[in-house]
Amino acid sequence: MITETIISSLSKALEDLGVSSSPTQINLEQPANKDHGDWSSNVALATAKTAGWVPRELAMKIAEMINSDLPSGVESVSVAGPGFINFAVSPEWLHHVLQVAIEQGTTEFGKTDIGHGKKVNVEFVSANPTGPLHAGHARGACYGDSIANILQAVGFDVQREFYVNDRGLQMSLFAESLLAFKSGSSVPENGYGGAYVEEWSREMPNGLSIQGALDWGCKYAIDDQRQTLEMIGIVFDSWFSERSMVDSGAIEKTMADLENNNASYLEDGATWLKSSDYGDDKDRVLVKSDGEFTYLTPDVAYHRDKFSRADWLINVWGADHHGYIARMKAAMEALGHEAEQLTVTITQLVKLVRSGEEVRLSKRHGDIIELREIVEEIGPDATRFMYLLQSVDTKQTFDLDLAASKVMDNPVFYVQMAHARIRSIQNKAETLGIWPSRSSDADLSLLEHERELEILRNLFNFSDIVQLSARELAPHKIAVWLRELATSVHGFYHDCYVVGETVTPELTAARLQLVEAARIGLVSGLDLLGVSAPDSM
Repeated sequence: MITETIISSLSKALEDLGVSSSPTQINLEQPANKDHGDWSSNVALATAKTAGWVPRELAMKIAEMINSDLPSGVESVSVAGPGFINFAVSPEWLHHVLQVAIEQGTTEFGKTDIGHGKKVNVEFVSANPTGPLHAGHARGACYGDSIANILQAVGFDVQREFYVNDRGLQMSLFAESLLAFKSGSSVPENGYGGAYVEEWSREMPNGLSIQGALDWGCKYAIDDQRQTLEMIGIVFDSWFSERSMVDSGAIEKTMADLENNNASYLEDGATWLKSSDYGDDKDRVLVKSDGEFTYLTPDVAYHRDKFSRADWLINVWGADHHGYIARMKAAMEALGHEAEQLTVTITQLVKLVRSGEEVRLSKRHGDIIELREIVEEIGPDATRFMYLLQSVDTKQTFDLDLAASKVMDNPVFYVQMAHARIRSIQNKAETLGIWPSRSSDADLSLLEHERELEILRNLFNFSDIVQLSARELAPHKIAVWLRELATSVHGFYHDCYVVGETVTPELTAARLQLVEAARIGLVSGLDLLGVSAPDSM
């Protein structure tokens, strides 16, 4: 990769100048101003002070040294501002990226093997089997599945897992609520009184016991949740039952391991985890004085089980679980795992808006807004793309009217339209008999128009964006990249003819290669987000 080449040249220049640096100080990012090149480094700003240099003077010296022996693919090195070192990639290298995209196609473009087959367990959604998935589950669902896609694309062995909380008080209340609706009696205190419970109870067989209603309701809820997730293309590898884990004796084994590791103690008749020894703000109760497990205990056993199956655990939790992170990391450290082996992403709340007003109630039931309703209203592609537009650690406003509209202000329509426009160009070329055969030997050096180079620069960035998204668990970076590529495609579509009397056959052949590479980029990026690339809109 050219970024590795650039970083290597920066490292060598610093070494030759006797300036010490750490790997974290030598990084690259894309400059906000496109006139400043394709990549920029602030390494001179980061290292100058300790080395006794003025940052801009150090940057100028580094640029001079690299310009004297330019690395492959770099056209020039310049300095901007107080000491940013900017790199411009050569057109020849951009043309090479085009060829790579076409050779690799939609199945391989942008993929790498930085994961080296490391096993990753991505647990997300994990809603209680006490009802349908609602709008609050949607963001984590789209995020978790896209993270799994991205990690697979960079070489990790990924398992998607849904943890089924199929035991405990909430399940008992759910079963009692189903039976109450079935018999026409009052719902128990703190029970489930939603309209969907009444609907489901009509499907439930007569004469069930509490346990029978619990088993039936749990299966019905899981089937409903599974079907809803499949509507947006999410299929889990594992639906892990809490009840089966408890029945296996995993909790007792976990408690024994904690005791053997001197990580738990008895006090006032309760068993406590020494979580404060591992970074938590206080110790946590595992077993109450009445002998009942707390909510934490089966979760610790569950994570212990996951570590027996994976090297790296990723949990996608809602905003109300933030305080739970430290105690879970503490428990894993107490069991002998590194805290860094458990990554928890917290998804912030999303406000649904229709006609400028916040949507709080379901049209169908008058209570919770089901995820199924959102998908039926705006479609699976819009659902996924809109939820992935922003970093999940920020609150989001989701405009349902915009998501359902076929206008260029709709981000998913905008990106998919770019793909459709490319397909219209290719269809026209096919009818003329000039695609794809005449394009295979195209002279790519003819691609000099700024609109053409914009597409190439975006394609050039794709592999790095995918890796960055994987490292930071940030699928919104793919969404941002797709919108940038779509912008360059729309600009090209308006300003550059591909087929026609005003274009030479040689330029037509080169531009047909260009739009095919752009199409591959769009399909590849959308696929990582679980979004389709229609041929027409």
